[in-house]
Amino acid sequence: MMRLHLQLIWLALLGIHLNAISQDRVITGKVISKDDGQTLPGVNVVVQGTTLGTVTNGDGSFSITIGPSDNALTFSFIGYKAQTITISDRTSIDVILEQETTSLQEIVVVGYGVQKKTDITGATANIKGEELSRQPVLTAAQAMQGKVAGLQVISSGQPGSSPQVRMRGVSTALSATTALYVVDGVLTDDISNINTSDIIDINILKDASASAIYGSRGANGVIIITTRTGARGKIKVTYNNNIGFRQAANLVAMANTAEYSNYRQAATGQVVPPPLDNADTDWYKTILRNAMEQTHNISVSGGADKSTYLFNVGYLDDQGIVVGNSFKRITMRLNSEYSISDPLKLSLQSSYASSVNQNGFNNIDMDPNGNIDAFSSAYSDAYRAAPTVPSIVNGLYGNTSVYQNVGNPLLDLNNNSVKINNNRLQGAASLDYKPLAWLALKSQFGADWQNSWNRLYAYQFSATDGKTFLTPNGNQFNTLSDLTNKSTQTFRWVFNNTATFSKKFDKHDFTLLIGTTAEKYFQQWFSATRNSVPADPSLWYIGVGNANSSQNDGKGDEWTRNSYLSRLNYSYDGKYLLTATLRRDGSSRLPSQNRWQSYPSVGVAWIISREGFLQNQKLFDLLKLRGSYGQVGNDQIPANAFNSTVVQNKPYPFNGSTSPATNGTQINQIIDPNLTWEITREYDAAVEFAILQSKLTGEVNYYNKTVNNALINVPIPRTIGDADGVILTNAAAIQNKGIEVLLTWKDNIKEDFSYTISGNVTFNHNEVTALNGGQNIFDGAVASQGFVTNSDVGHPVGSFYVLKTAGVFNSDGEVQSDPTTYGSGLTKAAGYFKYQDANKDGKIDASDKVFVGSYQPVAYYGINLGVQYKKWDCNISIYGNAGNKVYNGKRAARVDGRDNIERDLVYNRWTPQSLTQTQPIANNGNLPASDYFVESGSFIRINNITIGYNFPAALLSRYSISNFRIFIMSQNLYTYKKYSGFTAELPGGPTTSGIESATYPTTRTVAIGVNLGF
Repeated sequence: MMRLHLQLIWLALLGIHLNAISQDRVITGKVISKDDGQTLPGVNVVVQGTTLGTVTNGDGSFSITIGPSDNALTFSFIGYKAQTITISDRTSIDVILEQETTSLQEIVVVGYGVQKKTDITGATANIKGEELSRQPVLTAAQAMQGKVAGLQVISSGQPGSSPQVRMRGVSTALSATTALYVVDGVLTDDISNINTSDIIDINILKDASASAIYGSRGANGVIIITTRTGARGKIKVTYNNNIGFRQAANLVAMANTAEYSNYRQAATGQVVPPPLDNADTDWYKTILRNAMEQTHNISVSGGADKSTYLFNVGYLDDQGIVVGNSFKRITMRLNSEYSISDPLKLSLQSSYASSVNQNGFNNIDMDPNGNIDAFSSAYSDAYRAAPTVPSIVNGLYGNTSVYQNVGNPLLDLNNNSVKINNNRLQGAASLDYKPLAWLALKSQFGADWQNSWNRLYAYQFSATDGKTFLTPNGNQFNTLSDLTNKSTQTFRWVFNNTATFSKKFDKHDFTLLIGTTAEKYFQQWFSATRNSVPADPSLWYIGVGNANSSQNDGKGDEWTRNSYLSRLNYSYDGKYLLTATLRRDGSSRLPSQNRWQSYPSVGVAWIISREGFLQNQKLFDLLKLRGSYGQVGNDQIPANAFNSTVVQNKPYPFNGSTSPATNGTQINQIIDPNLTWEITREYDAAVEFAILQSKLTGEVNYYNKTVNNALINVPIPRTIGDADGVILTNAAAIQNKGIEVLLTWKDNIKEDFSYTISGNVTFNHNEVTALNGGQNIFDGAVASQGFVTNSDVGHPVGSFYVLKTAGVFNSDGEVQSDPTTYGSGLTKAAGYFKYQDANKDGKIDASDKVFVGSYQPVAYYGINLGVQYKKWDCNISIYGNAGNKVYNGKRAARVDGRDNIERDLVYNRWTPQSLTQTQPIANNGNLPASDYFVESGSFIRINNITIGYNFPAALLSRYSISNFRIFIMSQNLYTYKKYSGFTAELPGGPTTSGIESATYPTTRTVAIGVNLGF
C-alpha cells in the first residue's frame, strides 16, 4: 500500500513538472537603436529577477526561453539606457534603445579632443544628427534654429542660400560675424555642401574659454561637425527620403484694381484711367508658385576587424517659389578607418558636392544673405506694379513702365537666365598613433577646394517693336543682349599636429594637449562680359559676342595663419576641475608688427553633487558650478587694409593751367599701418543641474563679452588728401551681456510611452560702449530716405535712427497753430504726420532723428517637444524672438503716386471722418524716414512638426528589413507676428540687418518620407 502511495505521489509530481515545462515560452525579437534605426548586436537580454539571459546576434535579433512565472525582460547595452519590458502574453518583442545622454555620460567634442560633458568648464551645447535630418533644409545651420541657447539662426526662403548664424550677439561693426565651422577637422565658413544626413552630431563652443583653442577664429563662436562613420559587422544599407511642396508662408495683401483706383484718386485728386484689358493683376501670384522639393539619401556602411567604411550619396531638388527658380545638389561622402596596427590608425574623410542654382540670384539681384536688391528687382517691382496693368496677354507683356515707371515683374524674370554651378571637394586624412598608454599623437591634413562658375544672359528685347508689350514705349528694354561669365577658384588647406598626454594617479587626473596648426587660403576670380550674343543657349560663349564691347575684371585674396596651441585639463577627485588654454596666432592679414597675438583662457568648475555632504540626498544627480574667462580674436578684415594703394592717371595742372594737364599717380586713401586684431574678452558663469533621477536637467548661464578695439572709421581732415575723409582703425568698444536658460524634462510614463520637453531662452543686451574718437556709422540706405541705422555710443549696433512721429494733423487749423517749421521734403498739412522736435530748435529736419530700437532681439527662444508611443513618434519644434524692431523698407520705397499700395492702408488711412493717428492720408509716397516704418519684429513660429510610425521588427524581418519608418512633416507651419510685412527674419550685415526691402519670403513646407534600413 505504501509503495502504491509513493508511486502516485511520484506521478503527480511528474505531471506538475511536465505541466510546468509545457508552460515555458520562447520569446523572440529585435533590438534597434533609436538614434539611427540600425540593429544592435551584443545587447544583454536578461529575465528580470534571474541570471537567465542571452545576447542579440549580428542582426540585433534574440531568442530566449522563459518560465511560466517570468514576465519581464531587461535589455542593456553600453552607452544606452536600459529598458525593462513587460512580456504579458506576447511571444515577440521589438525594443528600441535610446543612447544614454545624461550630463554625467555625454561625450562632447571640444576642439582637438573630447571630454565628458560634466568635466567641461566652458559653455558648450550638443545637437544629435537625428534631430537635424528630420527637417527638409539645405544646411544643418537652418536645422539648428531654436535648439541651442545663445545661438540665433536667421534663415531665408531662397533655395541655395545659407542662413546667418550669430553667437551671443553682434561683436563687430565692420568685420565678419560668421561663426567658424570645423567639419571633421577642416575649417570653413560655409557648410552648404554638407548633407545633414551625413552628420552624427554637432558641438557648439559658445564662450571664449571653450573657443579660445581656435584663437583668432573663435570670436564669433565655433561649430564643430562630426560626420558618420561605419561600424564593424555586416553591411548596412539605409535609404531616407522626403518629398513635398513649398509655398510662401505669408504674403502681404495688395490693393486690387478697385481699391487701387480709390486710393490713387484720393491721393492725386485725378480720375484714374480704366484698367488695361480689364486687368486686376495680383503680381505676387503672377511671379510666385507652389514648388516641389525632394531629398534622397542612400548610405552603405560596414567593416571588418581592421577597417570600417561609410559611403553616402544624397540628392536635393528644390524648385523655389519664384517662377523659373530651381536649386539642385548632389553630395557624396566616403569615410573610412584602418587599424594599421594596435597603436596606429588611419582615418580618411572625403566629400564632394555639386550644385546648380538656376535663376536664383542675379535676375532678382540677390546677395548671399538672401536679400534682393531693394529697388530694381522683380520682387520689388511686384510690390509697386499697379494691378490695372495685365501681366501677359497672348504672349505680350503689360507695359508697367509706360504706366508708372516700374518694370513688369514677370518680364524681369523671363528675360534673364542665370545659372550658378558650384563644385566642392572637401577632405581630411589623419594618423592617430598611441605608442604609450598615456600618450596619443595625431597628425591631420585637411583641404577644401571650390570652383564656382556663374553665367548671366540678358535677352535682347525692344519696347517699340510690338513684339514684347501690349502697349509700346516705356523704359523697360534691352537694346543688345549681353552675356557675363564669372569663374571663381577657392582653395584652403589646414595642417594640424597634436600630442595629448594623459595621466591619472591617486585623485589627480591630468590631460595636456600641445600642438601646432597651419592654414592657407587662396581665392581668385575673373569675369568677362560681351553684348550681342545670340539667344540660342548653345551659343552662350564670350567669344561669340561683340569683341568691341568686352569688359573684363578680376581680383583675388590670399592669406596664411600659423598657430601654436596648448590646453591643460586637471581634475581632483572628480570634483574640482580646471581647464587652461593658450593659443598664439600669426596672421598675414595684419601688419608685421601686429601679426602675432596670444589668446589665453581659464575655466574652473566645482561638482558639488560629488561632495560627501551631498551623498545622502536624493534630489540632485548633478549640481555643478563653473566660471571662465577667455580671449578670442577676429582678423576678418580685407587682406590689404593696412597697405597703401595708388590711383593712376590722375590729372595734375602745372602753372595753374588745367589744359593740358599732366597725368600722375595719387595716394587717395590714408591707411592705419598699425591695424591689429579685434580681441573679444569674455567672462562666463553658470550652474548646471540634474534632479529627480536626471528627469529634469538644466543650465543657467551668465556671460559678458566685450571687444575694446573694434574696427571703426575715424574722421580725418580732407586736407590730408583722403578721398572719403576717414581712416579705418581699432577704436570702438562693443559689449554683449546676457543670460541663457536651458531646461529639459525627460520621462517614461510606461514602458512604451516616453516624452521629452526642452526649452531654452537667451536674453542679450548689445551696446556700443565707446568710439574713442571714431565716427558713428550711418548705414542701411532705403530709397530716397537715405540711411536709417546709426551705430553710436549707448545704443546697439545697427540701431534705427529716424524721426519720431507725434500723431497726425487733423485739420488746417491744427497745422497753422503748430509753431514748428518743416524742412525740405517734409509735408506739413492735414492728414500728414506730426514729428517731434527732438532738439527743440523749432524746426523739423534731420537733426531731430532719434533712436527707436534695433534689429537685435532682447530675447530669443526655442521649445522642443518629443513624444514616443509604441511605434509612433511625434516631434515639435518652436522658435521665436522678442523685443526687436524691423524697418518696413519696401513700404518706404513707394516713391510714386502711381505705385500700388497695401490693402490695409487703403481701408485704414487717415480721413476727415476716421481721424486715425497711426496712418497718414492717401499720399504719393516719398515720406521721410520715421518710426512709422519701424515695426515690432517679435514673432513665434512652429518651426517643424514631424509624425512618424515604425513598422514592427518582427514583420520586417520576414523581408530582411531592419527598420522601416514612414513620416509626415511640416516646416514653418505657422508664424504669429505683429509685423505687417512678409517676414521679420531679415539677415544682413552688422549695420544693415532688420530692413525688409524685397526679401525672399519665408516658405512653408509639407512633405512625406521614409526611413528604410537593411
